[in-house]
Amino acid sequence: MNALIIFLILAALMLTGMPVSISLGLTVLTFLFGFTDVPLESVALKLFTGIEKFEIMAIPFFILAGNFLTHGGVARRMINFATAMVGHWYGGLGLGGVMACALFAAVSGSSPATVVAIGSILLPAMIKAGFPKRFGAGVITTSGALGILIPPSIVMVMYAVATNTSVGALFMAGVVPGIVLAIVLGLVTWWRARKNNYPRLPKASWGERWMAFRKSAWGLFLIIVVMGGIYAGIFTPTEAAAMSAVYAFFVAVFIYKDMGLKDVPKVLLNSANMSAMLLYIITNAVLFSFIMTNENIPQAMADWMLGHGLGTITFLLAVNVILLLAGNFMEPSSIMLIFAPILFPIAMKLGIDPIHLGILMVVNMEVGMCHPPVGLNLYVASGITKMGITELTVAVWPWLLAMLGFLIAVTYWPTMSLWLPRALGMM
Repeated sequence: MNALIIFLILAALMLTGMPVSISLGLTVLTFLFGFTDVPLESVALKLFTGIEKFEIMAIPFFILAGNFLTHGGVARRMINFATAMVGHWYGGLGLGGVMACALFAAVSGSSPATVVAIGSILLPAMIKAGFPKRFGAGVITTSGALGILIPPSIVMVMYAVATNTSVGALFMAGVVPGIVLAIVLGLVTWWRARKNNYPRLPKASWGERWMAFRKSAWGLFLIIVVMGGIYAGIFTPTEAAAMSAVYAFFVAVFIYKDMGLKDVPKVLLNSANMSAMLLYIITNAVLFSFIMTNENIPQAMADWMLGHGLGTITFLLAVNVILLLAGNFMEPSSIMLIFAPILFPIAMKLGIDPIHLGILMVVNMEVGMCHPPVGLNLYVASGITKMGITELTVAVWPWLLAMLGFLIAVTYWPTMSLWLPRALGMM
């Protein structure tokens, strides 16, 4: 009964158009004052202990690193390297876009940042080369979603915070699925380009490829700094995030010189605004998780499922349906912080690996970012392409269907996610 009251209050507040973070906070306060005898002192204590986790510090650092890279010319050099490698195949610039998004995802941690950084440069070039605008928009909108699956990933950090799971193991678990999804999106791009005979670039010589690699190497080296540092035990994920922010600043300002010192305060302010927004969501989600746990709602749901003989396959299917439906109304940070504490105890009782559940949730977030009505990548791409949301929705369908097929594979073949962290001894 209490679970129904909580979700009815939350749904009613969200239907008024109120932001999810404020809806969460008001739901908690309404339920606490109206339906429980929980002392406010324990709520205040939970609020502070819930957000003092060291891992949360990784979020503002990764946001700052992504902003430095977005404004610092790294994206343009990655695009040049990617198109030099694959531009001579069918739909060359589109394939270059997929590869560039995968590379930029490995240094930024954010899907919207990847769409902006790659799309704002590549989409005008694709239209100029003779590609239909819809094709280019479909490629960039869906490939940009790789930003939260290929590590480092801000959404993975949020899952780790919500469930006390290892950030490093999650990052490593995202590597293989991220590469597989990039290949899937690339195949869809190639197939559509071949079918419609879209333009191809002249084949670059190995000398040109080497030059493009050399120019992008400073940006690509950040992948080694973050992932290599975590795997080698030199950094914790939070320390790696701090290192990536410092490194990205150094590269953008002193090596590539695409940013001046006068531009740094603006980047810092933008990053602070984004970080404050996410930390506010986290704060309210911690309180929401507290009342759910206090009312034993996740445990009751787990007992109900087990009592009715619903096993792992049914639960994973239900998780996908719930998260895909939630993706219609909420953005990834809110979904992760609301649903992870609810689904995690049930998954543990069913014997599902927490790392596998985390990657499964992240892939669901990716799909949600690419379909209406609140797909973040759709809105970002709409701003770049000046296309309407309806037109963009039609444009992304071929890639979105491929992503749904990939989601099924990730759901029922956990080895794809778990093989690498197990091989590296992180589990």
